[in-house]
Amino acid sequence: MKRRALVPLLLLALSAACSAPLSGPTGASPVAARAASPTPKPTPTPTPTPPELSLTSIFGDSKPDLAQYDQSQLRVIIATGDVIPAREVNYQTVLKKDWAYPWRQTADYLKTGDLLYINLESPLIKSCPIIHGGFKFCGDARAIAGLDYAGVNVANLANNHLTNFGPAGTNETQILLSQHGIGMSGLGLYEIRDIRGVKFAFLGFNGVGTHIDRAELKREIDLVRPKADVVVVSFHWGKEYELLPVAGPGIAPDSPREIGHLAIDDGADLVIGNHPHWVQPVEIYNGHLITYAHGNFIFDQMWSQETREGMVGRYTFYGTRLVRVDYRPLVIDNYAQPRWLDETTGEGKAIIDRVAKASTQLAGG
Repeated sequence: MKRRALVPLLLLALSAACSAPLSGPTGASPVAARAASPTPKPTPTPTPTPPELSLTSIFGDSKPDLAQYDQSQLRVIIATGDVIPAREVNYQTVLKKDWAYPWRQTADYLKTGDLLYINLESPLIKSCPIIHGGFKFCGDARAIAGLDYAGVNVANLANNHLTNFGPAGTNETQILLSQHGIGMSGLGLYEIRDIRGVKFAFLGFNGVGTHIDRAELKREIDLVRPKADVVVVSFHWGKEYELLPVAGPGIAPDSPREIGHLAIDDGADLVIGNHPHWVQPVEIYNGHLITYAHGNFIFDQMWSQETREGMVGRYTFYGTRLVRVDYRPLVIDNYAQPRWLDETTGEGKAIIDRVAKASTQLAGG
């Protein structure tokens, strides 16, 4: 189906307020929004000056010491990999009668940022059946309690499974998220959140089962750019089960690198990628960061080590400048529940080292 969809009137009514602070109701808004607000404010100069964003500052020993900076100027966005409360994840939560079960081991850390951004890759509907296989995904509407428990602020809906139960399932999910104060990106929506005076915009685009509309990408970035100080664009893209970002002919036809570069050229400040179900490298392009895939976060793919693994990104901004990036590795247990790994030893270190090595390889290619 086309990525762009008409937003039902009921959802439009629920999401009429364009931008809201984190303490207020959802700011989900149709892309055909009103005229832009004034030009973003400049970022104050941090003292001492942090190092330029680099693979060394992300994966090496030159991370800036955030304790040295004016804490009032620091804002943290936390982003996860694919959240798919379907199939065995749905079954485990129903079986345990615990809608927060998938989030129990990770929620405390997820709440430490100013904003939590997830890729929600299945509809949440009241009539969701127990499904043990196949590729038609849904989660029970009561799973919204897990998103509330973890403090999810914005959910990206631009992917190849959110619409699995048709317009009715999509509409029900959007209404549910809106009722719980969770903003949305993709499917004709964008979100702008004000974090202590700095406005962050979130856009989403799906490139699985379709091409990403390059003209629409530019149009939406141009639309939110004057309204926001920082523009974050989420993409669902690339070939599955690959370490490096590549197109998947016939399934994910666009090159993630080409699209990621295009988004930065069009005015994005940070690009967040998902879909391959493996962790993938990061790239610094024209001074801006692209994370190609965070891997799985909540999903039931227990059949390989790589699909059980993922990482959560912690993106720290000083004003509007991204000054520090941290990745926390995880592994999924019992078809549903991620738990943290130590990034300095063992399996956790192996995940981060794999991403760092692939990032260096990508930079040289």
